[in-house]
Amino acid sequence: MNADEAKLVYPFADALPEPGGAMQLAPGLFWLRMGLPFALNHINLWLIRDEFAGKQGYTLIDTCIDRPESRAQWEGVIANVLQGLPILRVICTHMHPDHVGLAHWLCERFDAPLWMSATDYHSARLACQSTTGFGGERSAAFFALHGLTNPDDLEKIRARSGYYPSMVPAVPMSYRRMRDGDAFDIGGKTWRCIAGYGHAPEHISLYCDAWADQQPILISGDMLLPRISTNVSVYDVEPEGNPLPAFLQSIDRFAPLPPNTLVLPSHGKPFTGAHERIAQLHAHHRDRLAEVLAACAEKPCSAADALKVMFKRELDLHQTTFAMGESLAHLHALWFAGEVRRSLGNDGVLRFGGQTTA
Repeated sequence: MNADEAKLVYPFADALPEPGGAMQLAPGLFWLRMGLPFALNHINLWLIRDEFAGKQGYTLIDTCIDRPESRAQWEGVIANVLQGLPILRVICTHMHPDHVGLAHWLCERFDAPLWMSATDYHSARLACQSTTGFGGERSAAFFALHGLTNPDDLEKIRARSGYYPSMVPAVPMSYRRMRDGDAFDIGGKTWRCIAGYGHAPEHISLYCDAWADQQPILISGDMLLPRISTNVSVYDVEPEGNPLPAFLQSIDRFAPLPPNTLVLPSHGKPFTGAHERIAQLHAHHRDRLAEVLAACAEKPCSAADALKVMFKRELDLHQTTFAMGESLAHLHALWFAGEVRRSLGNDGVLRFGGQTTA
């Protein structure tokens, strides 16, 4: 546990749900944890006992990626946890594969509707049918433009044309739109949508101000994680995006929530201490921006150069592509703020250098 993480409170200590099972956090509220084949090796899913459209069952928040191991875990949950009751609706916080990958399978199996923001729903539909942002020729060219020049790495990115569809082979053909500020009933309580930006196009977190024993609960998705900083990236689909300020403004929207709010994150353990975590994330990105700005003042930096400043550990290719996007997000934040200028080198690489008053 790192120093920042130790400042948070974990009411369930080190307890974790068993594979194919669920851990009850409060009456009617269940925590599922499913494996992922990445360095970030799990995702948390949430089941809420519910009545919807005149039926008894569960509302599910997020789904895991589509792969045989995930479906096998779900078969265990269906047999051991649901015990004959259906999933009544599937809510996806956003369009990333670990959140929406099995929505098509679960929605079809239980004849359940998908609830999602419009922007992320349509982004998922598009990503199922294209390589934009996740691999293929355009991604390889974009990373090369920003200084990733290793031919083997670029060839692997070029070949990764089916990256998103391999984990999200389909998305339900219809959905119920969720918007910021929408309020609706889950499990006899009112939940409110809080939209967030910077990590995904239109991420939806869910807040209930009084669950069991009047406990406020925030299903934060990826917007507020206890141990790691959420990935905030620029990719080829929006090559001049500026997501970092949007992300920091978004997490500030959680600041008015009560101090005792139980945060249910998509990765890591449930915790209280949202205000402390928001402050930590601001400090983290402030420090990274200062490091990148100092490096740019010494000599112009590409995103690949900034990656070495921001990430000191060895990264595999999967992590490198995320880190490239994150490095570029920090460079763009400085660039849009007028603290660095951007130029295209004779080698065809974009670099950010110096401080400017322009």
